[in-house]
Amino acid sequence: MKPRVFKQHPLTALLKGVLPLLLAAAVVAVAMVGLRHARAHSRAESLRLLEDALRQVAVHSFAVNGYFPESLAYITQHYDIFIDHTQFIVHYRVFAPNVLPDIQVFHR
Repeated sequence: MKPRVFKQHPLTALLKGVLPLLLAAAVVAVAMVGLRHARAHSRAESLRLLEDALRQVAVHSFAVNGYFPESLAYITQHYDIFIDHTQFIVHYRVFAPNVLPDIQVFHR
């Protein structure tokens, strides 16, 4: 007796070839969206941390010295704060020695 040979439907053969590629593309797309979201969250967090650190240094200086630092250069020279100017733009404006400076940090 002759063995029976079953032929696949052309659509089934196509799905078997294309379905793994579609699944792989979907996994890559989800991973890319996740990485983009993580990068955006990391950037926002680094902004917030630098701004908070500058504000804490200013308040600490006022508590110890009786006045707020007059410039950003003073803060970087006398306190252990490093500002990567290739990544951040720091706006530090002093109104008066006894008024908290306006501190804003932006990404380049």
